[in-house]
Amino acid sequence: MKKTSLKKIIIVLVILVLAGLFFLFDLNQYLTLSYLKASRVSFQALFAGHPVLVLGGYALLYIVVVALNLPGAAIMTLAGGALFGFVTGLIVVSFASSIGATLACFVARHLFQGWVQARFKDRLVKINQGVEKEGSFYLFTLRLIPVVPFFVINLVMGLTRLPLRRFYWVSQLGMLPGTAVYVNAGKELGQISKMGDILSPSLIISFILLGVFPLITKKLVNLYRRKTGMGAVDPKSEFPKKQGARS
Repeated sequence: MKKTSLKKIIIVLVILVLAGLFFLFDLNQYLTLSYLKASRVSFQALFAGHPVLVLGGYALLYIVVVALNLPGAAIMTLAGGALFGFVTGLIVVSFASSIGATLACFVARHLFQGWVQARFKDRLVKINQGVEKEGSFYLFTLRLIPVVPFFVINLVMGLTRLPLRRFYWVSQLGMLPGTAVYVNAGKELGQISKMGDILSPSLIISFILLGVFPLITKKLVNLYRRKTGMGAVDPKSEFPKKQGARS
């Protein structure tokens, strides 16, 4: 058996085992907003007594959830703000989400990139050239503007030749503003003790930011691209349109 084939088999087995354990023990029940709100006080007490252990366990679970594309990443981001506060939550979520995304990209690359590149070699020439030329900016744009699902970006980028190191730092920078918005919303949700708290100004502002952030980001990115002659972002195409290019 070839070494490459053995590596793919090992990766698949690890994924199946971890995913199987996740669903076997019904861990998804703990990644819900209701469970977060019900357990917030006890988790905060546990964090106060064992900060390193709790942060490490949370980060590891977050990485596994993202790397395996399991449900619950959004709730875990809110949990980071609710349990650890804005600064600590932002730091741990930012690194855990970026590491998890890079692992997902790594898995897709080792399992499918060779086959996809060989099967669609001629069709992927322009895409590969585009990635080499401005892949970092394109990935940064996709991370800022969530028009494409998070896990789809991880998998698709794994099929390209974008270096994993670049994928990691561009993802971390691009996801940071959105992560900050969600962690802040989680921090405010964590402070709800009665129904009247839902109407608190800080919580309302957090949810307004969740709604308008993608629109504001898209406008700013398109404005930058027009001024630099790169053209506006077209989410339906493989790469942002160049000015003067035909639709």
